[in-house]
Amino acid sequence: MEGDLRAPLDVHSLRAALQPPWRRLDVVVETGSTNADLVGRAAAGEELDGSVLIAEHQTAGRGRLGRTWTATPRTQVIMSVAVSARDVPAAGWGWLPLATGVAVVDAVSALANVDAGVKWPNDVLVGTGKLAGILAEVASVEPVIVVGLGLNVTLTPGDVDGGGATSLSALDVTVPSRAALVTRLLSELGQRVDAWRAAGGADRRLRDDYTKHSLTIGSHVRATMPGRPDIIGIARSVDEQGRLCIESNGEILAVSAGDVVHLRGV
Repeated sequence: MEGDLRAPLDVHSLRAALQPPWRRLDVVVETGSTNADLVGRAAAGEELDGSVLIAEHQTAGRGRLGRTWTATPRTQVIMSVAVSARDVPAAGWGWLPLATGVAVVDAVSALANVDAGVKWPNDVLVGTGKLAGILAEVASVEPVIVVGLGLNVTLTPGDVDGGGATSLSALDVTVPSRAALVTRLLSELGQRVDAWRAAGGADRRLRDDYTKHSLTIGSHVRATMPGRPDIIGIARSVDEQGRLCIESNGEILAVSAGDVVHLRGV
C-alpha cells in the first residue's frame, strides 16, 4: 500500500479537480524550493494569483529563520500557492499562513480522522510530532503572498533530515492518497482565502477556528526573537494582525515573528 501512496502525482487529474480561486496547477519532479520558484516568477512579472506549484522532491526547502528541510521524494505533499493580496490591507496579511494551518488541520481530520492542532506561527502538530510546516513570503510586486506547505504523508524517521517529525503513516490511520490530500487541501484553503479576502483579513469563523485548533493559546511559552530578549509568559490570543499576544510580567506583548517553545511543567 505504501508503494501506491508513493506513486507519482497525476497532474491531469489534479487539474481536472481544480476549483476557484485556484486557476493553474503544475507538478515538477524536483526543484530547490517551490516558494522560491513562485517568488521568482512573480519578480519576473508573471501574473501568479491562483497558481499552485507542487514538487515531488524539494532539495533546498526552507523553514523559518533560514532552516533547511529535505525529505525522501514522494513522501510528502510539497506545495506552494500564490495569492494576490491587493485587496487586503497589509495589517491582515499575517493571517494567511495561519489560515493555511487551519486548512491543513481540517483536511487531515476529514480524510484521515487525525486530531491535529496548530502551533503558532507555522506548524501543524499531532501530539509533539510535526505533521506539517508552513512558510509564507511576500513577493514585492502586485503584491502576492506565496504560501508553502509540506505535509508528511509516508515519511519515516529515516526519510527526513531533521528531528521531531511525524507523518500520517506513523499515526496508525488509513492514509489517503497524496492526490486526495492535494485536492482536499486546495478546497479547504480556497474557502479560507475567499473569506480572508472578503473580510480584508481574518473573518470571525477563521479566528474562532484558529483558537479552537490552537495548541499555543493558553500555554506557557518562550518566544525567542533575533536581537531581542526572550519573552516568557502565557499566550493569550492572536490579534488582528496575526501576532501572538503573550502576557508577561503583567503586560501583553505582541510577537510578530520568532521561535515559540511550549514550556512544560511551568
